[in-house]
Amino acid sequence: MAVVVLAVVLALVAVVVAAGLRRRLHPAPLTSPTWSVPQLVDRGDFERPEAEWLVAAFTSATCDTCAGVVERAAVLASADVVVDNVEATAKKWLHQRYRIDAVPLVLVVDRSGVVRSHFLGPVRATDLWGALAELRAPGSVPDSCRAHGDHSAETG
Repeated sequence: MAVVVLAVVLALVAVVVAAGLRRRLHPAPLTSPTWSVPQLVDRGDFERPEAEWLVAAFTSATCDTCAGVVERAAVLASADVVVDNVEATAKKWLHQRYRIDAVPLVLVVDRSGVVRSHFLGPVRATDLWGALAELRAPGSVPDSCRAHGDHSAETG
């Protein structure tokens, strides 16, 4: 009888050890984080709500990449386009209101507040320009150029 009990205990120990080793050798697959990107904003929350287009750059003063993104976005400013730097400390309430959990995030928003395009992470000036140009005048950006804007996601 003692031999049977010993065999059962050893079998249980072997199963536990095997399960632990299997978990170590084959860890659970990593999942990609998902970041919140608003689909609609209240234009009254941003500078010059009467402008035809808003380019809102959600940034942080502690983010090295953000300064370059703001610099590239600022070039788009015109009578029809307002560029608003929504820095996390200075405009914390906007980050909270729109549940911004990753920066830099650039939104291209129409007069109605619909987010028509967005860029999460570093963005090239040509991608920003191309997205805005295509939204303002559909067909103005050749398909070959549009393919390079893979950081952009049109939502409208």
